[in-house]
Amino acid sequence: MQIGLVGLGKMGGNMRERLRRAGHTVIGFDTNPEVSDVPHLSDLVDRLEGPRAVWVMVPAGGPTQEVVDRLASLLKHDDIVVDGGNSRWTDDEKHAKELAARGIGFVDAGVSGGVWGLEHGYALMVGGEKEHVQRLEPIFDALKPDGPYGYVHAGRVGAGHFAKMVHNGIEYAMMQAYAEGWELLEKVDSVDNVREVFRSWQAGTVIRSWLLDLAVDALDDDEHLERLRGYAEDSGEGRWTVEAAVDNAVPLPAITASLFARFSSRQEDSPQMKMVAALRNQFGGHAVESVKKA
Repeated sequence: MQIGLVGLGKMGGNMRERLRRAGHTVIGFDTNPEVSDVPHLSDLVDRLEGPRAVWVMVPAGGPTQEVVDRLASLLKHDDIVVDGGNSRWTDDEKHAKELAARGIGFVDAGVSGGVWGLEHGYALMVGGEKEHVQRLEPIFDALKPDGPYGYVHAGRVGAGHFAKMVHNGIEYAMMQAYAEGWELLEKVDSVDNVREVFRSWQAGTVIRSWLLDLAVDALDDDEHLERLRGYAEDSGEGRWTVEAAVDNAVPLPAITASLFARFSSRQEDSPQMKMVAALRNQFGGHAVESVKKA
């Protein structure tokens, strides 16, 4: 099958390679000419036979909107656009409507697999009309992991990215739990081999997972994580998950707490904890620590 791929970064570039290994013809475009197969997006469209399929792997928001708008002017009736980035599901509904006005199909694909996807495959959560999804199934089959699992047609347009958003929210909470357990183990005097405790959990326990395996890899590289600063960015999908929970009155205490824990990493000296310390001092006479002047 032929497919165009827009955005050849860490994910997109590896996806192009995995598809080619499976025998598909992939025409890739990227603003970086060193990795692009064609000089312009219009050249990508021209090299594809109709009906065309173009997969977009660029950052969510403005960059995705810009590519969708450009493709809307280049593609023809019965062509399909796939958004495989981390777009918000509400954007999918907007893009599908805009493209449908020109007779162009739209599919949203939540993609998980990161830098390991080239060898192990990508988990795919897909939203869109059945006829559009079915046309793209050879591509989905090539990208997903071997075996019966790793791909789902989750529902109508927006369902794929909504499912991926919830996936990432769960990921936030799981990572936070591992991080909290690791810090507590490091803190106590009685445990002097925290890395091997984590390694022991990799077999026979109910908390074993790929994230645990990656944690052990990280500790093998830097046993006490001394080379890292305690700062963690959030991709935005954790926020969207919490917002969706509020909109639907669904309690998500663990995921919400893990998101706010990320925010705490932005603060070298927490203003909130200043107030907590002051209040504890006022009502109970508890000791406070003063800022050391340079």
